[in-house]
Amino acid sequence: MLGSTLCCSKQAVRVFPSLKPALSGNSVQALPSRYSHKPRQLSSCTNRSRRRVVLVEASSPNPSQISFAVESQPTLFQAIDFKKLQNGSDIRGVAIVGVEGEPVTLTEPAAEAIGTAFARFLRGKKEQAGEAGDRQLSVSIGHDSRVSADVITAAAAVARGLAGEGVKVVRFGLASTPAMFSSTVTQDESLHCPNDGGIMITASHLPFNRNGLKFFTAKGGANKADIATILASAAQIYASMSAESVRANQEKAEKQTVLVDYMKRYAADLVDAVRKAAKAGDRPLEGYHIVVDAGNGAGGFFAGGVLEPLGANTAGSQFLEPDGLFPNHIPNPEDKAAMEAITAAVLREKADLGIIFDTDVDRAAAVDSSGKEINRNRLIALIAAIVLEEHPGTTIVTDSVTSDGLTTFIESKLGGKHLRFKRGYKNVIDEGVRLNSVGEECHLAMETSGHGALKENRWLDDGAYLMVKLLVKLASAAAKGEAKGSAVLTRMIEDLQEADEATEVRLRINQDHADVAPIGFRAYGEKVLEALTATVEGDAALSKAPVNYEGVRVSGFGGWFLLRLSLHDPVLPLNIEGPSKAATRRLAEAVVSVTSQFPALEISALQKYIDACNQN
Repeated sequence: MLGSTLCCSKQAVRVFPSLKPALSGNSVQALPSRYSHKPRQLSSCTNRSRRRVVLVEASSPNPSQISFAVESQPTLFQAIDFKKLQNGSDIRGVAIVGVEGEPVTLTEPAAEAIGTAFARFLRGKKEQAGEAGDRQLSVSIGHDSRVSADVITAAAAVARGLAGEGVKVVRFGLASTPAMFSSTVTQDESLHCPNDGGIMITASHLPFNRNGLKFFTAKGGANKADIATILASAAQIYASMSAESVRANQEKAEKQTVLVDYMKRYAADLVDAVRKAAKAGDRPLEGYHIVVDAGNGAGGFFAGGVLEPLGANTAGSQFLEPDGLFPNHIPNPEDKAAMEAITAAVLREKADLGIIFDTDVDRAAAVDSSGKEINRNRLIALIAAIVLEEHPGTTIVTDSVTSDGLTTFIESKLGGKHLRFKRGYKNVIDEGVRLNSVGEECHLAMETSGHGALKENRWLDDGAYLMVKLLVKLASAAAKGEAKGSAVLTRMIEDLQEADEATEVRLRINQDHADVAPIGFRAYGEKVLEALTATVEGDAALSKAPVNYEGVRVSGFGGWFLLRLSLHDPVLPLNIEGPSKAATRRLAEAVVSVTSQFPALEISALQKYIDACNQN
């Protein structure tokens, strides 16, 4: 918990570097901000004196302001539905107030219960493997830049839960998700590594009010079944928690917690990886100008900690300071504004390459010197090209929405095998691991979102390591006199066929509709897919994909579409690609001919897309 109101104020200053507060007693004076539209509370936390520290946004005739207010309020253990916190293989929830209609669902006591549950889960796994003994377990905790990591001390809450179970807590502070896994395999006593488990406090690219947790052991990330087990245990633990138990755990945490700057080691390992693979000296990127956009997330270390020691010029890098309000753009390599920001930086600085990360650095994308974005299918194609040079003929696993052009590129141009699997980065990575276990060589599993894992990197989805593969290619080409600049990368994917028209439309299922309520949205969605399959099989102009692992994928009119059920939400996402708007319109009309027969489906967005195509 927070030691004092003043402590909370100092933490806020660190999280929001753009804010320059004047400390005065128990409050922070008016602070400039970008976020004033109307007065509203942004966040709150409870300190040890049971006073709630509330970050509010004040209206002002001047540019918007942020200030702290302090009000008395006892700590309450509100009702928490732990099952609803599961998001596939992660935990996600609303951690602070500030968005209308989104009440807090991931409170400090809930986070503490989850920490306790993970400690018990980890001990159980050790006992099953015969590895428990009397040794004290250790768990590392890191967090990204989001507000609730420090202002309401989500990391400290989890630490209390762990310490209450006798676990040694190794706190890294600001860190990346890949670093948390790495801490379970790093052999370095001075860093209190390896750890038996690692926890990352993050909600990836979601808005500032969200937070969550990811869990790791030396065997990799937790899966969906693991998360369900942890949350079920946390619900039982939470039911028996009290103010006294929180205080007792806090006392244990103060004795059993060590602070470690692990990110220096993680960055140094990336530097070593480039030097060893490039075989071009200690400064293989000398002469290269590479800019980084961290989106005010946790990826700012890459510029000064990785690129500069390798000799690169990083002038013009932007948004490297952690700021949990994400004032410049969403830290998301799939976001249009984010990609426009890094593209503008590359062109403005006349840089050789631009690199952009998501909030917790498990995803990445790039921009070449001409301003061409290298993300989604292009990034998969580029990494696949590099991997297939190293491992000819290997299988490349991707998610289900990759393009037909990518398949042609991997199989016809590169001589590899493309397995288009399901959505969900964990699904994709697990399939890559499974293939190797049954004797089919696979060295890359990658999602269009920018999650990518390589066999050589312990199947860790690490955005920074993906960029290392690009850096090695740049350095090696320059050392051999083959080329200088990002042209060496761009040329590797120049034969990738790309659609002229592509769109994604999300068809929402009304769960309150009379047709849905009795059977649930998932069963209703399956009915839609069955009806679409029947229609496609009776249409000579359309061809259903013979091998497909989710939804209905169909080719026709020179393009394709995929209609599938969302992994978590009552939504049917529809992806369409084609050589022209005329082609994608005809594919969309084929879908509408079926979906219009299901009254619980909201198809207005799809009809709007068809109308727009007709106007062009």
